[in-house]
Amino acid sequence: MSDTADDLSAARAFALVEAVLDEVRGSGAGSGEEVLTGLEVLRRLREELAAWEPELITAAREQGVSWARIAPALGVTSRQAAERRYLRLRPSSTGEATGEERVRAERDKRAGDRAVAVWARENSASLRSLAGQVTAVEGLGAAAQAHVERVQQALGEDDAAALLAPLAGAHAHLREDHAALADQISSLTRETDQLRRRPRDRHVSPAEGA
Repeated sequence: MSDTADDLSAARAFALVEAVLDEVRGSGAGSGEEVLTGLEVLRRLREELAAWEPELITAAREQGVSWARIAPALGVTSRQAAERRYLRLRPSSTGEATGEERVRAERDKRAGDRAVAVWARENSASLRSLAGQVTAVEGLGAAAQAHVERVQQALGEDDAAALLAPLAGAHAHLREDHAALADQISSLTRETDQLRRRPRDRHVSPAEGA
């Protein structure tokens, strides 16, 4: 068995491990080096398979497959368990070191987004009034006007939360000549940022937050 673990495809790695197992189970033969090679190849194969799983789950979700349908393929019994497994396995893009931290971070993000959505609906009139003032601004350059048009489009949505991102995007283009409007947008952005942080801040002890 001259192949090293780094040289093997998944299929050849699996075949090598099976060959080592056949020797061990059959005659009890197999040198210590062969068994160690089998263990090393098995470890690398396990790591590779672990990386494939979240990639395939992501592909399934992008194709519109529900968590309920994914669950039995993963050997779990509920959509919640399937999503939790995915969050634990996928690489972190925000710095969480462990699977449990990724699960908690995703839950906190969703809780924050829900809190912001509720706040936006409760303050729909104020948000729509501010958006109306932004869309009434004249004499803007092309880039600024594009952002204002996004605000105008969001005004047509039933959910006032749709206004938040376009308003934030327009902020920089209003700051110089329309400071009062820009200040109002800054104020609502600070408030929504605080709402998004609250679920995460619950996990920070006073000593950690100091």
